[in-house]
Parts: sequence; structure tokens; C-alpha cells
Amino acid sequence: MTTDTRTELPPAPGRLRSCWAAAHARADGVPQWAWLAALAVPLTVLPSGIWRIAGWFLDESSHGKGGDLPAWVPGWSYMLFLSLVSELLAFTAVGLVTRWGEVFPRWVPFLRGRRVPTRAAVVAAAIGALLVTVLWTGAFVSEAAGVTITGEPLSDDYPTRQGPWQAAALYVSYAPLLLWGPLLGAVTWAYWRRRRTQR
Repeated sequence: MTTDTRTELPPAPGRLRSCWAAAHARADGVPQWAWLAALAVPLTVLPSGIWRIAGWFLDESSHGKGGDLPAWVPGWSYMLFLSLVSELLAFTAVGLVTRWGEVFPRWVPFLRGRRVPTRAAVVAAAIGALLVTVLWTGAFVSEAAGVTITGEPLSDDYPTRQGPWQAAALYVSYAPLLLWGPLLGAVTWAYWRRRRTQR
């Protein structure tokens, strides 16, 4: 007679809770301000993603317009993809204050269980903080000047040209993005200080 030693997976709600707990397990020595700043980073990106997706679905004039996309790519899929990727990139800030920012999780092939190199994490996060700061500051400055970030004049269907409500919705949704870079920079600095003392 053989004994089955396999462990059964918990039910789906239990797995979801354990994944959530693992993704948010606070690392030792993280200051409270860094913890809150890291959790705020994904929230700075969320309003623009919601506005982007809702705007596409609510504005019937944008249906059928793909811009520079190939004809076979639906416009809604691009908006959804862009919003999800932005949110996932923003969520990496949480890694700077959790355990998976110090030791690679078990689902990462070849690296599972190994220590995350401090220098690699700090350089990647610092470059990201600099890029999003320059990108969104540049976007707001150019929009205030009446041009796109590439220097072309804003089109007549641009939200701030359509009326005050559209402009207000755009600014309320995108203004939090100005905080993404500075918050990420502050959390990166806290990560570097904490990991430097753990050697």
C-alpha cells in the first residue's frame, strides 16, 4: 500500500489570499513612510488607466480609429494593454518594501530563492524613477504649451480642447502621475539605505 504524500492546493479564494499576502509581506526594517509611499505608487497610475479605458468606451468617435496601430489591433485592446502594463510597472515599487524585493520568489525561474542584488534593484528603480519623472513632467509642460510631447499641435479632439469638463477629467486623472517618479525615487533611496545596512 502506498501513501500519497502530495499536498493539495487550497481552494481558489485561499490561494488568492496567500498570493496577496506574499506580494504584500512587509520586509524587516522598512520605515512606515516608505511602506506608505510604495503602496501609493500604483494608486498614482490607476486614475489614468481608468480614464483611458473608460474614455475609449464612452467616446464613440474613437471607435474604429486605431491611430498608428495595425488595422487588426482593436483600439480597446491597446488601451487595456497600456493601462495594465503601466499598473504592473508601478506595482514593482511595492517590491522595494516587501520580501520579494530581497529574495526572488519561487515562481521566478533560475533565480528562485536567491538574494536580489541590491545594486541591480537600486539602479533599475532609480532609472525608472528618473524616466517617469521626465516623461510626465514633460507631458504636462508640453500640454500646457498647447503641443504634444513630440512638439506637434494638439488636435481639436484632444480633451482640453473639447470643453471644461473633459479638461477637468483629464487633469484629475493624469495629475497623480506627477507623483510617480518622486515617490519611486524616495522608496528607492529607503531601499538602498536598508539593504546597505544588511550586508
